[in-house]
Formats: sequence, C-alpha cells, structure tokens
Amino acid sequence: MLELSRQFVRYTGVGSVSALGHFGTLILLVQGFGMAAVSASAAGALVGAWINYALNYRYTFRSSKQHREAILKFAVVAVVGLLLNTLFMWLGVKIFELHYLLSQVLTTGLVVIWSFAANRYWTFHVDPQSG
Repeated sequence: MLELSRQFVRYTGVGSVSALGHFGTLILLVQGFGMAAVSASAAGALVGAWINYALNYRYTFRSSKQHREAILKFAVVAVVGLLLNTLFMWLGVKIFELHYLLSQVLTTGLVVIWSFAANRYWTFHVDPQSG
C-alpha cells in the first residue's frame, strides 16, 4: 500500500507537469488563436499525453517494458482519456455552462483517476513471473 501511495504521489507530480503543457496549450489556443475550448482542450490533452508517457515510463512506474509494447498500451489509455476529457469538457462547457478553465480542472480530476489505474495495472505493469 505504501508503494501504491508513493506511485500516486509521483504520478500526480508528473501530472502537474503534464497539466502545465495541457493548460498552456489550451489557453494559448483559446486566447491566442480563438479556437473553441473543447477542441483546444483536446489538443492540450495530446500535448499532456506525450509529457506523461515520457515521465511516467521512467520516473513514476520505473517500467522495464519494451517501449514498443508500452507506447501502444499508453496510446489506448490516452485515447480513452482524450474521449473522457472531451466528453467531460463538453458537458461542463455546453451543458452546465461552466467557464472553460473550471470545467478543465474538474475534468482533469476525473480523468486522472482513470489514467493512473490503467497505466499502473496495464500500460507499465511488468509481470514479475514473465521475466
């Protein structure tokens, strides 16, 4: 349980760095280029995903899994995360009429739960019995 807690703390630290990339892209595209918030959020999620993979592979999960396998699994998790992000942003902005940044904060909190579990138990997990 202690290792799980440590991993989650590292994961949230990495997530903070990724969130800077995500939110930075989101704000730049909305404020600088007039892009719609939901589309800009999706682009920001992709930037955040690349940061996430690089840091979580080495730092958070210290995976020894081949990149070829890990990156494919990570891509699946990221696509599901992107779909969840887009859905929750759409609900927040269009249905609940929240400010796009508040909607993104709430969305990020929900998506992080999904992505931590999926990455810990599937993407970066190495079965000790398989070598």
